[in-house]
Amino acid sequence: MKKIAQIAFALLATMSMLQAQESPKEEDFYKIITPPIPEGIILEVGGLTTMPNGSLAISTRRGEVWIVDNPTSRTPYFRKFATGLHEILGLAYKEGALYCAQRGELTKLIDKNGDGKADVYETVYAWPLSGHYHEYSFGPKLAPDGSFFVSGNVAFGDEEWWRGESRVPGRGWIFHITNDGKYEPYATGVRSPAGISMLNGELFYTDNQGDWMGTGGIFQVKKGSFMGHPAGLKWAANSPVKLTEKQFFAERDNRQNKDDKGRAIKPENTGNETPQFLYQLKEKYDMVQLPAVWLPYGVHGVSTSELILDNTQGNFGPFTGQVFVGDQGQSNIMRIVLEKVKGEYQGASIGFRSGFQSGVLRLAFDKDGSMFVGETNRGWGSAGDANQGLQRLVWNGKMPFEMYTVKAQPDGFEIEFTMPVDRKSAEDLDSYNVSSYLYKHYPVYGSPPINTETVKVVGVKVSDDAKKVRIVLDGMRQYYVHKIQLEGVRAATNSWSLVHTDAYYTLNNIPDGEKLKVSDLKTARSGKTAASVAAPEKEHVSPDGKGKATTDNAGKVPTFAEVKPLLEKNTCLACHAAEKKVVGPSYLDVAKRKYSNDKIVDLIYHPKPENWPDYATPMPPMPQVSKADAMKIASWINSLAK
Repeated sequence: MKKIAQIAFALLATMSMLQAQESPKEEDFYKIITPPIPEGIILEVGGLTTMPNGSLAISTRRGEVWIVDNPTSRTPYFRKFATGLHEILGLAYKEGALYCAQRGELTKLIDKNGDGKADVYETVYAWPLSGHYHEYSFGPKLAPDGSFFVSGNVAFGDEEWWRGESRVPGRGWIFHITNDGKYEPYATGVRSPAGISMLNGELFYTDNQGDWMGTGGIFQVKKGSFMGHPAGLKWAANSPVKLTEKQFFAERDNRQNKDDKGRAIKPENTGNETPQFLYQLKEKYDMVQLPAVWLPYGVHGVSTSELILDNTQGNFGPFTGQVFVGDQGQSNIMRIVLEKVKGEYQGASIGFRSGFQSGVLRLAFDKDGSMFVGETNRGWGSAGDANQGLQRLVWNGKMPFEMYTVKAQPDGFEIEFTMPVDRKSAEDLDSYNVSSYLYKHYPVYGSPPINTETVKVVGVKVSDDAKKVRIVLDGMRQYYVHKIQLEGVRAATNSWSLVHTDAYYTLNNIPDGEKLKVSDLKTARSGKTAASVAAPEKEHVSPDGKGKATTDNAGKVPTFAEVKPLLEKNTCLACHAAEKKVVGPSYLDVAKRKYSNDKIVDLIYHPKPENWPDYATPMPPMPQVSKADAMKIASWINSLAK
């Protein structure tokens, strides 16, 4: 009996140790709280700002402004401040008044008699509209001198709904409204600039994937800069942007006839499949602004929204001074680590918190350091079960094991952690995987990652305090996104794995400086591969040579494990899930339509939104999906009906 008891005690001790070492998740550090909202109030949040007295001001796409007093209490008080406005997608507080960007004007809302309601709606500046539904206006954001910036969404084409057009001045632009109420065109090249932000006195904005935008991105905005979308160039005359439509399209045609190294290619290989990159335009025209960070589509979001700087002095966790960005489509928040190298911003996108009830559009910190999250799906569709909402993200005071910073070095990257790493795991080269890739700059809706290459990890060096790891690589590619995977690295005290193991670093510039010597590095490998980097797949055709795609193994239906890399590579999982409605219908619902495989392939290239009238967001054409991938995906989808 004594021996049995000893064995039982040992088993319990082992189980307790394993439970103690189990790596915690996002929700173990940051809790999502949903405050009570009075019945009848629909908060499709378009704007969010914390007022000096601690109250929270909320604007909605339905044209209302609400003030929430005691917003973090169990019984917050909601009062309607303004109504009858047009789709307010931004809100700012200045000198006792609220300012909002309606669809067609910057409006000042004044409570003159002090009754808690706006009784003066003053037009600061009105800009033109064509009437197209997609001409959203975002902002305003306060400049250091008290003036305002606003961003203007493009309209869409009549025949190709996803093709951006600037039908009136201001569409596809970020513009400045001066303190005396004058309009100043400031920068262009934007497509769907849903997040316009002021970070430490510098202007930034976020854009969404679409035509000329291979994926979502975070850009610094300088006066006269051009971010890549050509629609707004038709209004560039008499503006600070010194690039014309003629120059842009002439350069685009020139790039089509050269590969990414500038070498001439054969005429039969030209067209949209020719690699074209935004940095090629930057090398010729200085005003072209590269993104500080590319956000991987379908991984860190599908509709990039607002940026916010953590100024909580540690009340929101260990990331003071860093930036958070929301995503409307995937209902999540990412953490952005920025640095300046050779005068330009660049940096990494790292996951932070998912699981919000609707699309994350606006963020604001409360005085207590918690983060308010304003949400809406606005008919576009988003992850989560609600169409709208207001939630709050609260740190519980526990330290997560995360990559604190990722900084570029002349020969690789230096990663600092929030707690010391286990030296054995951190000095094992098999704990790391690095790859690099880029996105096309062309008039197709989005781009898959292309030119993907695995980057060899030559060696690592762990700092004396074990809080930093220097990763030395065999070659870095300027302008490329470097995906850094640390699945094998563990924390020293508790053997936790990282809450988020992947960082996506956009390397606009490789810093100068001394490279580490091989003698300074640890180069051992345990043989335990921590992660794998999928190599790009090549299209294959049937033996008849007619180019019709076939499935492997004589028509064998692929499993989900086999098809998942294709869905991820082609960003399909950003909008679809196997059995759940997301932005688009579930794959099971598609299978129930009993389309043939060939028909599904055709619909990938030529979608018919009219087939799905209950979904507000039409699917764009996906010409970048290879025929082989499309046929495998179609075959797997139809297998779900069985």
